Amino acid sequence: MKIFVKAKPNAKEEKIEKIDPPSPNGFGRASDSHFMVSVKEPPVEGRANKSIIKVLAEYFNVQQSDVKIISGHASKNKMIEIK
Repeated sequence: MKIFVKAKPNAKEEKIEKIDPPSPNGFGRASDSHFMVSVKEPPVEGRANKSIIKVLAEYFNVQQSDVKIISGHASKNKMIEIK
């Protein structure tokens, strides 16, 4: 499964929110694959990315090794694959 994540480093608390955009025709949602992930770690030396992987692994109830950042390592907008 691939999801799109908007990262929010340096947050007060760690949390995950679904932020799915509306569907193009105006009814319902386009998909369930957009999330905002807030983490306490700063975006320094990959610490925020590691924390995002940890939080997503807990949220989806998978091992951390099953969560991989495909693109956006240095960006707030990331594409992540979850096995």
